[in-house]
Amino acid sequence: MSNGVTIGQAAAFVGITVKTVRHYHKLGLVAEPERDSSGYRRYGSADLLRLVQVRTLATAGVPLADTAPLLAADGAQFTAALADVERQLGNRIAELNARRETLRRLADGDRALLPDRACALLDRMRALGFAAEYIATQREALVLARVLIPAGFDGFLTVQESRLADPAYVELTQRGWEAESWDPDDPRIGELAAALADHYLAHPELLKASGPMQAWATAAARYGLINNHGEELAPVSARLTALTEQRLRAAGFRVPRVP
Repeated sequence: MSNGVTIGQAAAFVGITVKTVRHYHKLGLVAEPERDSSGYRRYGSADLLRLVQVRTLATAGVPLADTAPLLAADGAQFTAALADVERQLGNRIAELNARRETLRRLADGDRALLPDRACALLDRMRALGFAAEYIATQREALVLARVLIPAGFDGFLTVQESRLADPAYVELTQRGWEAESWDPDDPRIGELAAALADHYLAHPELLKASGPMQAWATAAARYGLINNHGEELAPVSARLTALTEQRLRAAGFRVPRVP
């Protein structure tokens, strides 16, 4: 009777598949036993021990490419190598946790791409009665602002929060959105732009904040991508913005000029 067990038995004892055992052989991690007189490879206790060692390291997250030198290392080298693997696993766990958090935030469309403070701003717009289409446009603008001008994003949120706390500004903004149903050449657009510019000039805190918002003044091209986002779908809004900025510049207020 031959000593040892078949490859199927060895795999079952160790808790892996026959395919995995053969993969270990192919990588040179476990030597293939010699065939017995019947032509079968028989796995002895030393072979099983090696399979257990490789499987244990693989289960712990050690890359198979690092397994052979790790098993050949002395005690100190083995300990140091395991510490490095543990560090890599820690980084991987942090990455996976971040991905899981992103997936959770995807359940709430706003929170997939925006921080909680920006989402609270959108919630405030909903509470104030802004149209869903307007809020969707503002959400997209916030996403662009966060990506294109990250240094000015917090300052931008501060300004938006101040604006939403101003009833007169909220009313003017809602009138501006309602104006989308007007003809782009409607003279009321000029009147509304004048009212917006006058309100901004009377309340300059609605236009700027110290610190991070200064980043906007030196990022004209990116400002244009954000401020004019969707203008092809909202020509009245584009004209209203242009007229408002024109009056502000004429009054000496610095507004980024889009190339």
